Amino acid sequence: MRLLFFDFGAGEIMLVVLAVLLVFGPSKIPEIARNLGKFINEIKRASEDIKTEINREGDRQDREKRLEEYKASLEKEIENPNEETIDKSQ
Repeated sequence: MRLLFFDFGAGEIMLVVLAVLLVFGPSKIPEIARNLGKFINEIKRASEDIKTEINREGDRQDREKRLEEYKASLEKEIENPNEETIDKSQ
C-alpha cells in the first residue's frame, strides 16, 4: 500500500517513526511534534501573506491602468468635445 505522502510506503513511514523514537526517545517526541506543527503553520501563514501581497500588487496595477485609461479618455474628450457629438448625430 502506497500513501500519497512524498510517495513513501507505510513500511517506510513506520521505519522513520521507529528511528525518530529511538533517536529522541518517547519524552521528546511530543515537543518535537509541537514545534514541527508550529513551523508548518508559520510556513503556511508566510505563504498566504506572500499570495495576499502579490494579489494586492496586481490589483493596484490594474487600478492604476484603469485610472490612466480614464484620464486619457477625459483628456481626449476635453481636447475635442464636439467630435463625439458630431459622430453621434450622423
